[in-house]
Amino acid sequence: MKKLLLILLCLPMIGFGQQTFNFMHNGLNREYIYYAPVNLPVDAPLVFVAHGFTGSAQGIMNYCGMNSIADQNGFAVCYPQGTTDFNGDNFWNVGYNFHFGVTIDDVDFIVSLASYLQSTHQLSTLNTFFTGMSNGGELSYLLACEGPNVFRAFAPVAGTIFPNGLANNICTPVVPVSIFEMHGRNDNVTLIGGDPSDPYWGPYLSIDTIINFWVNQNSLTDLVIDTFPNFNNPNKITISYKYSAPNSDNKVWLYTHKSGHSWGDDGDMVIEQEIWDFFSQMAFTVPSWDCVNNACIDPGTGAGMYPNLAACTSACLSSAVEEYATKKELLKLTEIIGRQTKGTKNEVLFYIYDDGTVEKKIIIE
Repeated sequence: MKKLLLILLCLPMIGFGQQTFNFMHNGLNREYIYYAPVNLPVDAPLVFVAHGFTGSAQGIMNYCGMNSIADQNGFAVCYPQGTTDFNGDNFWNVGYNFHFGVTIDDVDFIVSLASYLQSTHQLSTLNTFFTGMSNGGELSYLLACEGPNVFRAFAPVAGTIFPNGLANNICTPVVPVSIFEMHGRNDNVTLIGGDPSDPYWGPYLSIDTIINFWVNQNSLTDLVIDTFPNFNNPNKITISYKYSAPNSDNKVWLYTHKSGHSWGDDGDMVIEQEIWDFFSQMAFTVPSWDCVNNACIDPGTGAGMYPNLAACTSACLSSAVEEYATKKELLKLTEIIGRQTKGTKNEVLFYIYDDGTVEKKIIIE
């Protein structure tokens, strides 16, 4: 049975670079917190962090530690706020039994907000990511299953998939995406083994079922299993399962730990750092081009001189022609009758080069 978790919120924490905004969506005034490090560059990544059931944007920002990771790595963070249900609880509409008939479209809200932030703050449209805790993790899966191709990767924490929240009870992703699930083996709120007959929340899938689904979607063939060193707490062991394939950039990771329903308190890892490490591995580098040895190449760092291949090709061709022209050597200088000379003023002279070209010149005194 998936039991209700009450989350105690900390007092609001006001930080530099953090602001709360309103965003109108489908006639509703939705709130979100936006955080940007100082001097954030253009085209920086964007990470969404969604709160759990009964939680808030302010609450998860206070405990998830993502602002600090953003400061260290140069990305923006958005903490969206869910709506309030008939019991006064903040939530994301993912398919709970007791939210049957609720028409809040949180998928479209998040997608619309992402597009707005990308445009308004000149953030990357390629490197936008989503993570969330519990109900926020379930929103992660819902976006992966039913949202358009807006988010590069997802990292649900202590989340699951509710078939009742899916169209026709089936996850139908537009494209295969990378997934990183973090889950406690002793989670008594969202059971790691799932519950197909939960009468309150509704049926939900096991983590093994979900991971296998995304592994198959991405056609991943390789698995590496590892255990985190237990320096801080030997009783809380974290095991990582990392799926990949030689011909795919996508990956699926699963971390399981011995704690319960939490953002992560096993003492042997920093969850938000692990999430960012995963996102950064999934990030796309925008192609840029450099002319090297008369050929256009992508350095793979996004720091090339030319923004596209056409611009590089044009510059590279001009450079090659100029280089070729400056490299030819003079073989001999002749008069008009073909006799070699050292050059005489006021007469026609022929400059014969090693590339077969001939230039006719008259040096006038």
